[in-house]
Amino acid sequence: MEPAILLPAASYEFATVQKVRGEGPAEPASDQLAAEEPLEIRLGYAVEGGGRAHRTLSVTMRTPGQDEELAAGFLLTEGIIHGKADLLGVRPCPDVQKPEEAGNVVRAELAAHVPVDFQGLERHFYTSSSCGVCGKTSIDAIQTTSCPVLPAQGPHLAYATVHQLPARLRAAQAGFEQTGGQHAAALFSPEGELLLLREDVGRHNALDKLIGAALLQDWLPLHRHVLLVSGRASFELVQKAAAAGLGILAAVGAPSSLAVQAAERFGMTVLGFVRNERFNIYAHPWRVGPVGEPLGT
Repeated sequence: MEPAILLPAASYEFATVQKVRGEGPAEPASDQLAAEEPLEIRLGYAVEGGGRAHRTLSVTMRTPGQDEELAAGFLLTEGIIHGKADLLGVRPCPDVQKPEEAGNVVRAELAAHVPVDFQGLERHFYTSSSCGVCGKTSIDAIQTTSCPVLPAQGPHLAYATVHQLPARLRAAQAGFEQTGGQHAAALFSPEGELLLLREDVGRHNALDKLIGAALLQDWLPLHRHVLLVSGRASFELVQKAAAAGLGILAAVGAPSSLAVQAAERFGMTVLGFVRNERFNIYAHPWRVGPVGEPLGT
């Protein structure tokens, strides 16, 4: 597999602002803002008798663009699908009822063999969005339903390569360069080559777009790849990375305590504060080491 670098098609809007320098005075100027609009994900699925039904699954606030990838990645990381064969396709929904819905609704068609438990999904989404997830019970549930077992080998990453990743990520962040308001998720080879990058106002959406793009290109599982995110590493990002088969998650910011607990259980290496030629290793350090030093368990 020799994927090309795919940079994000950033979406932004212009606004008139008052710029203040020092003690002023304030001066009018034009500024670019990262666009944020709701995306409704509808699900098409087989029903008894050979027909198909459609139902709204979720609404997420996102930066418009790569919506098909976002929906595909969301379905995978939430455990609704487990591979490209489970998905017939994702398309913009043509039968919207309101003008503001145009371009903001997609429909994902599941293959006939994929079961859908809407009652279970509603409980899961409610827990994730409102009261949060808590400890061992949640980790056990997610590990059972949506996360494959990560391999107990590679990728192996040299310290020097880790140090190079933030600059390569930053140089490719077109959306952040324009607006200063987008998170990024990037996929690298173990040698530090940037393979894929996606941006969004939501850190979870950026990762879902990245994983969705990899899914649609039939790259999964991503056992031989390295993930770098531009912010902190939350439990949800660890869960999504594990669902895609990623063994190394590096973050420019800090991981949360539950993210580290989950990574320990899933077998994932987590690096935090990756910047300025420094980083911390929080889980499974055997995948990283100095140049020339044998790595392994």
